[in-house]
Amino acid sequence: MSTPRRIVIVGAGLAGASAAIALRERGFDGEVTLFGREPHAPYELPPLSKGVLLGKTDEPDWVAESGHYADHGIDLRHTEITALRPADHAAVDATGAEHRYDRLLLATGSRPRTLPGFDGAHLVRTLDDALALREKLTADARVVILGAGWIGCEVAAAARTHGARVSMADPLPLPLQRVLGAEVATVFRDLHADHGVTLRLGVKATGIDTRGDTRVVLLDDGTELPADVVVAGVGAVPRIELAEQAGLDLAAGGVAVDAALRTSAPDIFAAGDIAAHDHPRYEGRVRVEHWDNAKRQGTHAAGNLLDGDDPYTASPFFFSDQYDLGCEYRGLADPETDELVVRGDPSTREFLAFWLRDGHVTAALNVNSWDHGDTLQSLVDTRAPATAKTLTAEPLEALTPTP
Repeated sequence: MSTPRRIVIVGAGLAGASAAIALRERGFDGEVTLFGREPHAPYELPPLSKGVLLGKTDEPDWVAESGHYADHGIDLRHTEITALRPADHAAVDATGAEHRYDRLLLATGSRPRTLPGFDGAHLVRTLDDALALREKLTADARVVILGAGWIGCEVAAAARTHGARVSMADPLPLPLQRVLGAEVATVFRDLHADHGVTLRLGVKATGIDTRGDTRVVLLDDGTELPADVVVAGVGAVPRIELAEQAGLDLAAGGVAVDAALRTSAPDIFAAGDIAAHDHPRYEGRVRVEHWDNAKRQGTHAAGNLLDGDDPYTASPFFFSDQYDLGCEYRGLADPETDELVVRGDPSTREFLAFWLRDGHVTAALNVNSWDHGDTLQSLVDTRAPATAKTLTAEPLEALTPTP
């Protein structure tokens, strides 16, 4: 591999911007061009459904201070790339202009999933989305949220904090059940019920009916929910159109990359939401749509864009804030098959949860408990051997492997 002089990054979200910044921090003095779809400078997404919706701030967390990109020779362009030509090492923008590269990073992220028949429902993916929705979260506004995943739950918490009347519907019987399993998901169901959210669980939304000045969300059990505001929080779809058009290998709903984040095309890497990663520590490919993964993969990809060959080995991590509950999740569990071990009393909403597979820790969740973050990270990263007895009765530090 020859040392690159021109690096193009497609996608100016957290992964792409982190990669651009890391390239300069590593001393790369060639051309770095960062293409993004939005008019804003790159920013982090978690504050949108937290601080921005709550009204604590009008801005997200910017990836870098204003002027950083120009000051460090990063050519940030608010222009969409519409095609890749790997054989020519060229990216084509919306005007038809070609941009040659020696190496390219695809970091196109995800777009929110939409529901047929729910035109006009608010989405929460961009800063403009969050600001527009916040204007509608007024006292006594009737807000119907479709989807009880992380976004749905955080929007519900923000809406209730503003005094809105909130209903949340989901086909599953519990919020967050796919990620946390029934026992832990019950904690979140009770949390929202205790804060006045009307939960319509185990039912599907079938459409919206407009009756004069009133909109009504229709559920398949016959329930009708009057709505001044409808929010769709039903997941995201990775933006893989460019990769598909360019003939890159796809897998697990994303772009197939090896352990070092390389795609099937020479000199093209992928990071963030779209990367279906051949993770060295997990079976099969891992594709993660969380903030931490985008930031860390983007930073890591910078080294491999510069002739590195280091595998990306970090464990998935995410956090959520809902009302007075905060939590952090580390690792990757299958709650349907992994053994759940709870340390503490979930009814107090201050506890730790672990998932075990074949006697090893695959994931850990801390809820309103902040003293063991490094220890939990170590247990997950090393897949530490453990049992229900050791996790509940022994000091956690004693379970971490010694260096």
